[in-house]
Amino acid sequence: MTLSITHLGSGSGGNATLLSTPESKILIDCGFSGRQLEHRLGLIEMKPTDLDAILVSHFHGDHSKGAVIANKKWDIPLMMNFQTCDRLGLDPVNECKLFESLDLIAMGPDLSILPVPVNHGEADNVGFIASHLGERAAVVTDLGSWSDELARHLEGCVHISIEANYDSKRLWEGPYPDRLKQRITGRGGHLSNRQTAELLSHVVTNKTRSIVLCHLSAQNNAPHLAESEVLLEIDDFFEGDISISTQEGPEFSHYLGQAEPEKVAI
Repeated sequence: MTLSITHLGSGSGGNATLLSTPESKILIDCGFSGRQLEHRLGLIEMKPTDLDAILVSHFHGDHSKGAVIANKKWDIPLMMNFQTCDRLGLDPVNECKLFESLDLIAMGPDLSILPVPVNHGEADNVGFIASHLGERAAVVTDLGSWSDELARHLEGCVHISIEANYDSKRLWEGPYPDRLKQRITGRGGHLSNRQTAELLSHVVTNKTRSIVLCHLSAQNNAPHLAESEVLLEIDDFFEGDISISTQEGPEFSHYLGQAEPEKVAI
């Protein structure tokens, strides 16, 4: 068995991604209620008590609101940076374990996690690079721009889950107030389909077997728009699989190095 990546759901209504190896079961973010988390894990024949830890990328509710619930209800250890811990009102000594960006975290004998800083306004947000037996997978959402540092960490990853939040035309022609549009498109907002496509064109290599586009806006995007924008940039050299993670997960699991995802039987 290898590392599997399963999005339990992705979007403004809640985010959670399961990283599973034979020895480790880690949840990245928990933006769902306890009942929802239990239900979604149950669809892949898991229970919350199977989880070794929850890593929280930042304090925004769609990524964090279920983490404290899960900790209290099932005693699942929480890991996050200091600002996220502080904004969630947690005791950094007794209620969570702190990490620093770019400090490698050993999660088990066959899984390590590297938190990588990304720009998302006032949130001290991080993406995560998971390493398993010499191969790497990335889960990165909620960023308004990408840096050369992030690109270096993504380059050569076998799997990349990356946000493609909005289609620029839909956003600017849509009903959102101008101030909100400017916040979304700002350096601390979210990546557009075009920005994600440009980033992937810089980091996808012949090692990259699968890509998941996630955190799509229900109002300002559509799966076919995100996928077509990305393929316009990488289709000439990318031979793997592109999937879309929606709010209603889990729908599929990717196994590191395996191009085709395995659908979740519901």
